[in-house]
Amino acid sequence: MVVKDIAKNVIDSLPDQASMDDIIHALYINAKFEHGEREIRQGQGVPHEQVKQRLQKWVK
Repeated sequence: MVVKDIAKNVIDSLPDQASMDDIIHALYINAKFEHGEREIRQGQGVPHEQVKQRLQKWVK
């Protein structure tokens, strides 16, 4: 699927009364999610346990 089609699908999934900010936010979140999934497929993700250790100093 090409990027333009993905953007159309994201926009079409929003309610008709969505604001421009809602649309931009949804497109941004979708792009970041896709980027993260691509990194995981390429073996570039961070293991869950390592993330827990990194966040431990902020989350108690």
